[in-house]
This record gives sequence, C-alpha cells and structure tokens, in this order.
Amino acid sequence: MSNRIKINEVQPAGYRAILALEKFIESTSLTTIHKDLIKIRASQINGCAFCIDMHTLDARKSGETEQRIYALSAWRDTPFFDEQERALLALTEEVTLISNHVSDETYKNAACLFDPAYLAEIILAIITINAWNRIGITTALEPALRS
Repeated sequence: MSNRIKINEVQPAGYRAILALEKFIESTSLTTIHKDLIKIRASQINGCAFCIDMHTLDARKSGETEQRIYALSAWRDTPFFDEQERALLALTEEVTLISNHVSDETYKNAACLFDPAYLAEIILAIITINAWNRIGITTALEPALRS
C-alpha cells in the first residue's frame, strides 16, 4: 500500500475539477470504442498500471476483443484497426509524447477523418487520460489483484 498523497482527500476541489473534465468526456459524442482506445493506448505509453487495468477491463465489458487489446501497443503492424482508429491512435501517441510535438501529417489525417467537434473531443479525451495517468503514477496508485 502506498503512503503517497491522496489528492482527492487533500485537494478535493482540484480533484473534482479533473473529474468534471472526465464527466464532460463521457457526455461527448465520442464512441465507447474510441474512448477506450485512447485511454488504453495513452496509459500504455505512460506506464500507468492502474489505468491500464481499469480501462482494459472497461473495454472488455464494452465488447472490445482480447485480440485488439493485446495488439494495441503494436497497432501499426496489425489489420485490426480501421482508418479512423489508426488516426486516433497516432494522434493519441503524439499528444501523449508531446515533447516530440504533433506532426502536421498526423493532425491533418485526423482532421480529414473527423469533423472539428469530434476532433476537439478526441484531443480533450487524450489530454484528460494523460492527466489521470500523471495522478496515478505520481501517487503510486496500484490496480487491485482480482482472482
């Protein structure tokens, strides 16, 4: 068990603000599949075990296949993801690894496939899961062992 800070207890107003952004993301027109892919892929890149566990479980409950979940870290090398999902995953990776910037090619590809409102929702969803990953990793959240 971690002895690190519990932000939701120490700064509940700040935690609620991030939770409000998450609730906004859940109310958008983003498909469940798109939200799940964003959350899992960003969490894989960031190495947030708590979020990987949570979001792969959620994705399975929503009907995502084991094959696609297992292959997500190698999505470019599989035929399992459609054109929109590939654009979304590329954007997720570049926003998550923001120090490398988001390439014009990746952005333009996503902008061609998604209308502006949906693209804005994708970007906000990527930013939101990255915030959660940073909270989870910094505060050493651990997934629960399930039998």
